Amino acid sequence: MLIRNAPDIKSSEITDKSLYLSRRKFLLAGSASLASLAAGAAPAWLSGVDEAYAGTKLPGVQKSRLSTGEPLNSFKDITTYNNFYEFGTDKDDPAQYAKTLVTRPWTVAVEGEVKRPKIYGIDELMKLSPLEERIYRLRCVEAWSMVIPWVGFPLSALIKRVEPTSKAKYVEFLTLHDPKQMPGQRRGVLEWPYVEGLRMDEAAHPLAILAVGLYGEVLPNQNGAPLRLVVPWKYGFKSIKSIVKIRFVENQPATSWMKANPSEYGFYSNVNPDVDHPRWSQARERRIPEFTKRKTLMFNGYGDQVAQLYSGMDLRKYI
Repeated sequence: MLIRNAPDIKSSEITDKSLYLSRRKFLLAGSASLASLAAGAAPAWLSGVDEAYAGTKLPGVQKSRLSTGEPLNSFKDITTYNNFYEFGTDKDDPAQYAKTLVTRPWTVAVEGEVKRPKIYGIDELMKLSPLEERIYRLRCVEAWSMVIPWVGFPLSALIKRVEPTSKAKYVEFLTLHDPKQMPGQRRGVLEWPYVEGLRMDEAAHPLAILAVGLYGEVLPNQNGAPLRLVVPWKYGFKSIKSIVKIRFVENQPATSWMKANPSEYGFYSNVNPDVDHPRWSQARERRIPEFTKRKTLMFNGYGDQVAQLYSGMDLRKYI
C-alpha cells in the first residue's frame, strides 16, 4: 500500500470541492434527494440542470457512425471539470454556480445573410434534425482532454433550413449576456457576450454539431445548456456555450479570445501539436482523470475527415 504524508494529498483526491461546498444543502435535501440518488438520478443542485429538467431523457436519440470508439469519461468528470468563464474561472466554478441559469424558455435568433431569418424556440430548434449521440474527443488548449457522449444535431441542418445567401462566408455565434444569471460576467475576464465563429465550410462539415445533451439526457447548465456548439477538431473554447444568436456574416468575426489575446489565440484554433501555446507545449495532453500524458493528435485525431478544409494553408500562421 502506498501511504503519503498529509501535505502531499490534494483536497480534490479526498472530496470533490463542489460537493463539499454544497454539503449543507445536501443534508437539508432529506429523504427526497436520497430517494432520487437511490434511483440513479442526481438532484438538480448537484448536476446543475434546471430542476424541472434534471435527468430528463432525450427521446429518439440515434447512434452516430461518426463516433470515436475510445472509452468515455464519466458523467462526474464531464460535469465537474469545466471551462465556462461566465460562471467563474476555476474548473469547479461552473458546477457550483451554473444552477442560476434558466434554460426554459430559451430562444435562438438566426439572422444576417440568410433568406429565412427566424427566432427559434429551443424545442423547435431540436426538431430540425433527428438527435444523434456522438462520442467525440474534446481537447482544451490547457493540454487536457476528455471523451464525451454528446447528443445533438448537425449544424448543417440549421444552415440548410435558413438558406444562406452568397454573401455568407462565416457563421458567428453569441452567448447569453446576463450577469444576474451568469455571475462571472460581472468580472472583466473577457469582453461579454462571448463570441465565436466558423468559416462557412467548417460550419457545414458533418462533424460540427449543435449539442443539446450528453449521456442521453438534457445538457447540464455547466456544459452549455440548453444549446452549445461542438467542433471536435478544434480546441474546446471554440465550442461556444448557451447560444442565443447565430449570425451569417460576410466578414470574419472578431472572436472573444482573439480580442482578449491575439498573440496567443487565432481564429481557426485547430488542434495542432506542432504549434506551441506561448506559455506551454501543445505536443502532449492529459486525459482526465489520468496523470500520464499522451501524444496530441493533429486535428484532435480527425485529420482524415477535416484536413482538406485547410489544404494549402500555413497552419503555423493561421492558428
